[in-house]
Amino acid sequence: MKSKKNKDPKYGFFTADPIPTKEEVDAFYEKEFYDSNSKYFNNSSLLIQEQQSDFFNSRWEKIYDFSKSFFKSELLNKKVFDIGFGFAQALIYFKNKGLKVSGLEPSNEGVKYAKDQGIKNAYQCSIENLEEVKDKHDIVLLLNVLEHLRDPKKVLLDIKSNVLNEKGLLIIDVPNDFNDFQIVANNEYDLNEWWFYPPNHINYFSHDSLKSLLKGCGYNIEYCTSSFPLDIFLLFGDQYVGNPELGRECHNKRVNFERLMVKHNKKEKLNTFYESLAKLNLGRSISIYATPI
Repeated sequence: MKSKKNKDPKYGFFTADPIPTKEEVDAFYEKEFYDSNSKYFNNSSLLIQEQQSDFFNSRWEKIYDFSKSFFKSELLNKKVFDIGFGFAQALIYFKNKGLKVSGLEPSNEGVKYAKDQGIKNAYQCSIENLEEVKDKHDIVLLLNVLEHLRDPKKVLLDIKSNVLNEKGLLIIDVPNDFNDFQIVANNEYDLNEWWFYPPNHINYFSHDSLKSLLKGCGYNIEYCTSSFPLDIFLLFGDQYVGNPELGRECHNKRVNFERLMVKHNKKEKLNTFYESLAKLNLGRSISIYATPI
């Protein structure tokens, strides 16, 4: 039976209905999510991350630069904790920058790879068990994780209570689904809300609904930004839905756009462009930097 969606009456994000059981979610990740040959084209496979290391490193660099500005100091020896670190690419980047890194990941593959890369404090643990984390950290990463969780509010509250320093920084990145570009493309081409596919994604956020949830969990919003609106290619006539090869071509155009902007000293304008998209609830992903109240 195809899942339906419900809109959270308080915070405004969508959730799958019914919410998949823990067993269903665990089975999905065991069989599909980290497989490079999966029908779900995602950024979680090690192969994709290695092939596009420059693209991913630019993402970590943006987090690093904002964190330096936020703490008004160098980040040497600051403590970073990555929740759901996948193949630990962010942790490896920050370790090489001199930060103290650790994190948890539910998959055997991810934890083994992290330890092989010198990440000693890499723990295999369910993301729903953050009350077991005893140490607090200056920077907590929650990148492409919140959309997968059965109870996102509980996890945000647990981070505040158990994982994040009272003057620390929480950095969240999630897909921006049900955005206007998607809705227009869906209505025009009858694409059956292709972005809605539990049990992979259970929660579907906008900038506004994620900010509302964070505020409801006792966080201040420090900074919001977005990413390239990949869905706009659909409105240009590039029907990549169900066509992974064309999807990769569109993604590569996005990568080239960002590369050229940085190469020709337009990085600040690129950042402003993505910040402006965030205000319009547009862009393929949502990035919010928040602090505990």
